[in-house]
Amino acid sequence: MHNALLEGKAIGANTVQFFTANQRTWHTKPLSDEAVLLWEKARDETGIEVVMSHDSYLINLGSPDKEILAKSRKAFRLELERCLLLGVTYLNFHPGAYTTGTLEEGLDTIIESLLEIAPLANTGKTRLLLETTAGQGSCMGSKFEEIAYLIQKTHKILPIGVCIDTCHIFAAGYDIRTKEGFNKTIEEFDEKIGLSNLYAFHVNDSLKPLGSRADRHASLGKGLIGLPCFEALMQHEKLSHMPKYLETPDHTIWSEEIALLSKFREVISK
Repeated sequence: MHNALLEGKAIGANTVQFFTANQRTWHTKPLSDEAVLLWEKARDETGIEVVMSHDSYLINLGSPDKEILAKSRKAFRLELERCLLLGVTYLNFHPGAYTTGTLEEGLDTIIESLLEIAPLANTGKTRLLLETTAGQGSCMGSKFEEIAYLIQKTHKILPIGVCIDTCHIFAAGYDIRTKEGFNKTIEEFDEKIGLSNLYAFHVNDSLKPLGSRADRHASLGKGLIGLPCFEALMQHEKLSHMPKYLETPDHTIWSEEIALLSKFREVISK
């Protein structure tokens, strides 16, 4: 894990997203003392304080399948325990999919899953962040109304918030291709969820068109969203300070993308 910090520093990042365990298996090992010490040392050396963990892709906190739900809740608890041990700022997670159930049942199951973990969540400084989704299949969280429902039912009980993924909201039907479109979308987010609940962004272009409900990331400016969106994001007075994480497919140009985003932001700092 400590390599994420070192590599982040090397490419000009001042925050990183990483996995605390293998994200494609249910079986995870406890963190070793050595791993924790290496993490803490790298954090001191790099000066990177704000960090985000992404939970396992297998976890479905809204599943109607009792076995999968039990495994998901256990895995999520273990993930949160690792985050608390490491002093992770944000734990990002996909809300879940209702599969053979209904949307309403799925949302309420997610709420139950989160409330179950509230005692643990309130013992440290890690904040749980619901990630907006593209809406593929029965995945929940593609509409601001769905995220708003989850936030309303949980925000007074445990530390929670939202991470906007630009590719996902575009695929879900929010047109952010222009500065006007981006700002309008943020205004809608504020009306339905509240900007006070927004803590981070996943900054990705999209390979698929508006409203496609397909989660396919592209490098910045090389997809169907385009650079005006990311320029507007970096220059928005209420968003420019928030941590932003690249999940673009070509890791060899992450340093260039970081430099580009920093250049966009320089306009408002002059």
